[in-house]
Amino acid sequence: MDTNRMVRMFAGIFILLSLALGVPESPLFFSKYFLWFTVFVGANLLQSSFTRFCPLEIILKKLGVRESCAPKQHG
Repeated sequence: MDTNRMVRMFAGIFILLSLALGVPESPLFFSKYFLWFTVFVGANLLQSSFTRFCPLEIILKKLGVRESCAPKQHG
């Protein structure tokens, strides 16, 4: 698995977990403040789409996870 897929996997897991812990109707509800973590993950994904800066990707690369094999863009 490459860094690109792992970043998406972690984001999905964190969003689902924070929703499960932050929505009052959830059987796992803990506090509505967990919804702020959902906002953080979404904002981080949005900014990384513009800046190509992703802290998790940097950590994964340092841990030896291979980068994605996407073709290089010209221009």
